[in-house]
Amino acid sequence: MSQRAESSNNQPSSSRNGHHVTASHPNSLNTIRIRGARQHNLKNIDLELPRDKLIVFTGVSGSGKSSLAFDTIFAEGQRRYVESLSAYARQFLGQLDKPDVDAIEGLSPAISIDQKSTSHNPRSTVGTVTEIYDYLRLLYGRAGEPHCPICDRCIAPQTIDEMCDRVMALPDGTRFHILAPVVRGKKGTHRKLLSSLASEGFIRVKVNGEILDLSENIELDKNHTHNIEIVVDRLIKKPGLEERLVDSLGTCLRHSEGIAIIEELPSDDNPEPNPPIVFSENFACPEHGAVMEELSPRLFSFNSPYGACPNCHGLGSLRTFAPELVVPDAKAPVYCAIAPWSDKDNSYYLSLLCSVADSCGFDIDTPWYRLKPEQQQILLYGNEPKGTADNKKRDASKDNLRRDFKGVISMLQRQYEDTGSDLIKQKLEQYRVDRPCEVCHGKRLKPEALSVRLGQYGIVDLTSISIRECRERIDNLQLSDRQFQISDLALREIKSRLQFLLDVGLDYLTLDRPAMTLSGGEAQRIRLATQIGSGLTGVLYVLDEPSIGLHQRDNSRLLQTLTKLRDLGNTLIVVEHDEETMRSADHIIDIGPGAGVHGGKIISQGNLDELLAAEESLTGAYLSGKRVIETPAERRRGNGKTISIQNARRNNLRNIDVEIPLGKLVCITGVSGSGKSTLVNELLYPSLQHYLTKKVPLPTDMDALKTKGERSLEDVVDKVIVIDQSPIGALRVPILLLIQECLM
Repeated sequence: MSQRAESSNNQPSSSRNGHHVTASHPNSLNTIRIRGARQHNLKNIDLELPRDKLIVFTGVSGSGKSSLAFDTIFAEGQRRYVESLSAYARQFLGQLDKPDVDAIEGLSPAISIDQKSTSHNPRSTVGTVTEIYDYLRLLYGRAGEPHCPICDRCIAPQTIDEMCDRVMALPDGTRFHILAPVVRGKKGTHRKLLSSLASEGFIRVKVNGEILDLSENIELDKNHTHNIEIVVDRLIKKPGLEERLVDSLGTCLRHSEGIAIIEELPSDDNPEPNPPIVFSENFACPEHGAVMEELSPRLFSFNSPYGACPNCHGLGSLRTFAPELVVPDAKAPVYCAIAPWSDKDNSYYLSLLCSVADSCGFDIDTPWYRLKPEQQQILLYGNEPKGTADNKKRDASKDNLRRDFKGVISMLQRQYEDTGSDLIKQKLEQYRVDRPCEVCHGKRLKPEALSVRLGQYGIVDLTSISIRECRERIDNLQLSDRQFQISDLALREIKSRLQFLLDVGLDYLTLDRPAMTLSGGEAQRIRLATQIGSGLTGVLYVLDEPSIGLHQRDNSRLLQTLTKLRDLGNTLIVVEHDEETMRSADHIIDIGPGAGVHGGKIISQGNLDELLAAEESLTGAYLSGKRVIETPAERRRGNGKTISIQNARRNNLRNIDVEIPLGKLVCITGVSGSGKSTLVNELLYPSLQHYLTKKVPLPTDMDALKTKGERSLEDVVDKVIVIDQSPIGALRVPILLLIQECLM
């Protein structure tokens, strides 16, 4: 009996209930074993990786590092996860192909953190991706103090007497409804609520803006959101109404959690009544009557209609036609200065310009810059209602009409919105730019949400500054005892997540920074910080060059973050070229020796000493000093030409002047967040495009882009070419710049 038990324990594997249980290696629980990996250029490699370690895959570009890490190990982990789901769930996810590998044993649940952009959604920000903004919404929705958006006075509750006095100030004879909102933007049929209201004696309700009788069979779509308000009373303003008004307001406040709405009705004397008056026994400004509804987290969400700015709908900007793009060349005559109309083979636009010119007293042969400012304003934005422009209709049988000229900008906007042709929209898109919203000034929220403060700060005061400054303000919040008790847990979570972002070197970002503007390295480190905050253990993380774009000053903080994630009990596979990361690794795999068909082999595996001793390893040769990149003994002299940016002041640039020599390899460096990308991507590149193509407006945060001597910019620079790290075919903002003159 004992011998059979012992022999069965020594068997390499067994099958129980159809599941394969591996026990062929004494350390199989501590390793990940890969057998026969042939994905892409991998040469049928076998590999054994230790678990719960920081593992670095290195080698020349194209040697097969990503093929092994992402296309083999991670792809197999993802495929196994999908196969573990039910058949019902798999039909929505699709079937994943098995990578070209014989077997992988000891594989943990895998999470990939690569350099792909976090989101292309303009509503996604650093705060929403890291969920910090969700905690801020919860914080302000539960512990915030509302203030009047007009006078900034702290809003206090209203009494029924104050409400009554406000209503009695209406003109005599004003007809109005007293409404009690009981459902605000909630899905469901609400059949039980409507039945309960009918049993209480109410006769009418206002459902989604329509007055309905409760005696009717009201059917609501359960999948759509609805607004339901009780029509408590219908009154006419006249003396002696106070007693009934107080009674109705009291009934209204009891059913709607302290909110009452006075809605004026149209009449012959007043066909367009004033907007509804909202009363609240919770918060209201005594001077301006500004009412704040009950504070809730959705009030601070720019992705919700209850919190988003009504003008830009929470985007913070509006895409409109730019005058500087519509009229790119101010020296051109009026008849051909308007770029969208200059290539039109249609006499309509020419006759329209002639009519406006006759009405305003100028000639269409006049250069644009010689027009008076008011004449340019009329052409772009139209004339006042009293002004008219003669415009002959094509139908000669009718009299000529005199009508207001809407302006070129309005006409282009109308054409863009009404057309169903993608080709026309594509042509017009080149004349459109994003402008900050004139109502919220880019803050995305409605005035009521912006006027709420926690301590001495509003929510935008925390999201519009750098993460380092945000952490300092969070630490120095001045809260009452009640506010501290309410916000303690949320504040601790916010501080923890902010610290994770600081640890990975992203202290210069702001929480309101759009996620689509982040570089690949920044997006990767944000996801890394989010994973640390999740506190998962036993997970296999696969990272793609997390140190890219990071200054060496911040590299140690990134490594501390990686080791912290490893110490939680996770395995990290990092594809990396950085020397400091390789020297800090627990296990190094060098793949090569060359790229493409010359790679795909394991050159070295183990610790750093084994890599340094490997004769075929190019990585080991450079790390050991056997091979070095020689410093040039003589620098290029260039061609003597320069371009200079004067008084650059965008973002954190402080009125700097920069002179860039041409005919040389010019490097712009500095710590992360110092302003390198701002200088090159947001100032130098757009200004060059403006002077060379006239299709991009000149940045306003700089004075000029000049050349040395009397030569014009077109004589010095022929074209500008951009090269970035996005995949081929991807549409992304350029991050590297090459000037043709530099190669001469």
